[in-house]
Amino acid sequence: MAFSERRLSCIPERGFTPREGRIDDMAGARTPNNDEDRKGDTDVLEKTKPKVKQPPLFKVILHNDDYTTMQFVVEVLESIFHKSPAEAHRIMMHVHTRGHGICGVYPHEVAETKVALVHDQARHQGFPLRASMEQA
Repeated sequence: MAFSERRLSCIPERGFTPREGRIDDMAGARTPNNDEDRKGDTDVLEKTKPKVKQPPLFKVILHNDDYTTMQFVVEVLESIFHKSPAEAHRIMMHVHTRGHGICGVYPHEVAETKVALVHDQARHQGFPLRASMEQA
């Protein structure tokens, strides 16, 4: 008796009822060695990357006044906005001559924090320096 005949003889002929749905499940099954069934499986599935929306940006603006010293404005620009001395001087002169100047463009929460820091530092030093923010 060959191996395949022995395997077939193990299946009872009478009283065998397959589980419900098992035959239907096996009807559409593909074998990995069958090349004819694999011809349609050449599609490559690609993962789609979710598009991340960038947060809206806001300009932080310093406003000129007659009491705040130029040196203090430069110190604020260097300490809070991390500007170089040359860039801080340029922005300070722009604020002095034109009445206001942009210190930077940031997301809403960062811009709000920088405005609050400017007001706190100015109040601590006794200056009326004002900063505001507007959408870029």
